[in-house]
Amino acid sequence: MKIDIYGGLVEKKKNAQKSFAVLIDPDSVTPSTLDKLVTLATTARVDYFFVGGSLVLSTHLDEVIQQLKAVTTIPVVLFPGSPSQVSKYADALLYLSLISGRNPELLIGQHVLSAPFVKKSGLEIIPTGYIVVDGGAPTTVSYISNAAPVPSDKNDIALCTAMAGEMLGMKLIYMDAGSGAQKPITESMIGAVAKNVDIPIIVGGGITDPEKAYLNCKAGADVIVVGNAIEKDPSLITEISHAVHSAKAAKV
Repeated sequence: MKIDIYGGLVEKKKNAQKSFAVLIDPDSVTPSTLDKLVTLATTARVDYFFVGGSLVLSTHLDEVIQQLKAVTTIPVVLFPGSPSQVSKYADALLYLSLISGRNPELLIGQHVLSAPFVKKSGLEIIPTGYIVVDGGAPTTVSYISNAAPVPSDKNDIALCTAMAGEMLGMKLIYMDAGSGAQKPITESMIGAVAKNVDIPIIVGGGITDPEKAYLNCKAGADVIVVGNAIEKDPSLITEISHAVHSAKAAKV
């Protein structure tokens, strides 16, 4: 039976419930480390696995997703850095359009090339407005995208970008400071966006502790994504998951 990922996100938002997604880079895991990660995530009641990265150099994307699907019921959502990062074994695909940049390839160009393959994949396709925010250091995503991030103190640019994305038909807004960001996205920027759009908001990049995850949820984030910090310290899964879920009743 297929899982309605987007319907679930909308329902959770309606009920002020927050979700926690663990980001897995296929280049950074082995079968044994993945097993340990799944065990921790299952116990901590993680809501989603996001799989992908700006650069996926390995060729075992399918194998990573199949391993996840074999041992857990946690939904697997693709967070692709390129059209090649598509696997029919996942549950859904964030079809990312870099709306904060002006690179036509990442706004629509790569989508045109990947559309037939994505259509045939059978995945649930979720159009996602991707907003990259300055995290205080150059990131892989900003380099690969060849696009300047939104300045971290320009809430008006972020909220207008998100509003435009929603009106263009995007179903999610993903605000990302990038992997290993020195400065996570501010609560004031998250709050500004949350007050001006009705669709679910995903926030990631530079979130390294439970308090920041909680504050982001309180500001208006619907889904918190953590990857790099968990790679360094997998035990954070439990603490951050608890913080996110405890914020479910928080209002903007």
